[in-house]
Amino acid sequence: MSAIAKLAGRLDLVVELFGRLAAWIGVALVLLVAGNVLVRYFLHTGAIWLQELEWHLIAPIALFGMSYALLHGEALRVDGLYQRFPERVRLAIDIVSGLAMALIAALLVKLSIPFVLQSYGMGEGSPNPDGIPHRFLLKALIPLGFAVLFVQATAETLRAILKLFPSR
Repeated sequence: MSAIAKLAGRLDLVVELFGRLAAWIGVALVLLVAGNVLVRYFLHTGAIWLQELEWHLIAPIALFGMSYALLHGEALRVDGLYQRFPERVRLAIDIVSGLAMALIAALLVKLSIPFVLQSYGMGEGSPNPDGIPHRFLLKALIPLGFAVLFVQATAETLRAILKLFPSR
């Protein structure tokens, strides 16, 4: 196995860990929503911070889940057209799309960091009196999520390059 293939495998492991984290957060979200519904309808009460926590938990699921989906081949693609191309053309498409995705992910990391820093500088929290403070922590998941996407796009691109140009 080449050094590039080993690197791609290690990058996959990082994304796998983030994907599993997102899956467990999904379980927590389901339990939280069920608990909120039960408390609201049977005890006729609720807490704003628990409702806010629901959408706070959706963010890591989406931001880490997109990379996990790419890792497991669940990314959006026009398969009907893609499958008709010869393998070398598909690999070239994978390389170009992987590079484009990595570039976009890197750009979104760069653009989102000032957004997070501004939120941190303001001490941004919930506008609701009983809401969750420190909203910048949630916003910090944006550059982290796109950094994980960059990692997976890089791994996918490296794998496609190795298949298109195998060592002789």
